[in-house]
Amino acid sequence: MTPTPEEILAAPKVVLHDHLDGGLRPATVVELAAEIGHELPASGPDELREWFVAAADSGSLERYLETFQHTVAVMQTREALVRVAAECAEDLAADGVVYAEVRYAPEQHLDGDLTLDEVVQAVEDGFRLGEQRSAASGRPIRVATLLTAMRHAARSREIAELVVRYREAGVVGFDIAGAEAGFPPTRHLDAFEYLRRENAHFTIHAGEAFGLPSIWEALQWCGADRLGHGVRIVDDIETSADTRPRLGRLAAYVRDKRIPLELCPSSNVQTGAAASIAEHPFGLLTRLRFRVTVNTDNRLMSGTSMSHEFAVLSEAFGYDLDDFRWFTVNALKSAFIPFDERLALINDVVKPGYAALVAQRTLADLRPPA
Repeated sequence: MTPTPEEILAAPKVVLHDHLDGGLRPATVVELAAEIGHELPASGPDELREWFVAAADSGSLERYLETFQHTVAVMQTREALVRVAAECAEDLAADGVVYAEVRYAPEQHLDGDLTLDEVVQAVEDGFRLGEQRSAASGRPIRVATLLTAMRHAARSREIAELVVRYREAGVVGFDIAGAEAGFPPTRHLDAFEYLRRENAHFTIHAGEAFGLPSIWEALQWCGADRLGHGVRIVDDIETSADTRPRLGRLAAYVRDKRIPLELCPSSNVQTGAAASIAEHPFGLLTRLRFRVTVNTDNRLMSGTSMSHEFAVLSEAFGYDLDDFRWFTVNALKSAFIPFDERLALINDVVKPGYAALVAQRTLADLRPPA
């Protein structure tokens, strides 16, 4: 049965790919911009929200990334970073997210004379504050952090060292992001080799705007634990109406090794990685039993939430609560927190949460009509 909006909202969710600077509240952007005199392309929160979605909905990753000039501009002080991080945790919790890995690039928040360490500490303080507020409102959430290095810059080793330095304070992994074309992940091999020596986790944005070579480098040269997006792995799968899909060697490797795909359906449509939700490779990859996970990417730019992503996937592919539970367990299996903590969330939060929803539905079906 198709889940109702209320069931989708109540369902425990896990997001592994959510950008801090892509999820600000429009009203917060307006307020912070006014404080520093930053000119925005729209005046009010509603108009600004519409502008972000329209500007990002271009089919171009490069144009999509330009929208971040305005969110990053208002995230240059400790106070702003604490506020944005706290609101991020609260907004995710209100959407039924019980565990989130949120990423951002510390190097992009230094215009206000903060150091890299001060940026990281401010964001961690904000997440802890948001967790406290969410727990007090009856929506507990755990937020972990991924630190991102920009693939066109040359600070990846510094950021990798930050990951190791703050891994006892909430930072659980590393990422590289930015335009893929012309900036292969192998430019940052020094950072990846350092992280492997330090037994640290990392994911790599790959296979979104660029294709199979980006995925191959991320896995076979750099050793990524997960693929950020990875949607273009479908280019290594032959399909026809008459025969079963045939996996190429790279696609088979990704599936056999259970390498998690951080798929972001709405965002992938916006950047041109998929033509529409109905045509998104998510459906094929799910049928072929890849380790798929559902993610938001940038909630502001895509006008989305985890509940929205679940809803559009359900509409396109007929997914139900059992499917959503599977996607959520996939995500927790792939999270960068310790195994026992992942297992506790699966057994104590996710499975009971979905079981309760199924039980409520069963009771409703058995209840005689009024």
